[in-house]
Amino acid sequence: MAEALLSLRINGESVHAAAPAHWTLLEVLRYRLDLIGSKQGCDKGDCGACTVQVDGEPVLACLTLACAAAGREVRTVEGLGWSPEASNGCHPLQDAFDRWDAAQCGFCTPGILMSAEALLRKVGRVVTRDEVREALAGNLCRCTGYTKIIDAVVDASEMLAAPRDET
Repeated sequence: MAEALLSLRINGESVHAAAPAHWTLLEVLRYRLDLIGSKQGCDKGDCGACTVQVDGEPVLACLTLACAAAGREVRTVEGLGWSPEASNGCHPLQDAFDRWDAAQCGFCTPGILMSAEALLRKVGRVVTRDEVREALAGNLCRCTGYTKIIDAVVDASEMLAAPRDET
């Protein structure tokens, strides 16, 4: 089968990848660009493990054709550590997940982080537990339950909303 050349912006960098026209964004990320943070779970949009951001909005990479992302800004979990909010290579969400022990097996974590980061950036203030629940409704976790995950997202929103010491 003939391959199409895709031009994408991934985590702030222009990249080119050749892939069959029917491939999903998830397939291109994992099998052509070696960005394996986004997980291949259900392949039908039920679990949210493949969640990435396209133009700042969370999307299911397993249901998004790669050609639909051409010329758009794609952000994966690998790009969180390079964001302006990151310190020591970790986004405040990643720090909060670590502090709250919000991951057990970790399979769902990349998708949850991408959905949660989109929420925090969109609202720009401390979020409520209900807002977090709604934002993560498409992300399934089989290990932890959701209490620590929600606690971590709220904690990260508090960290991001706090005034920063510029000294």
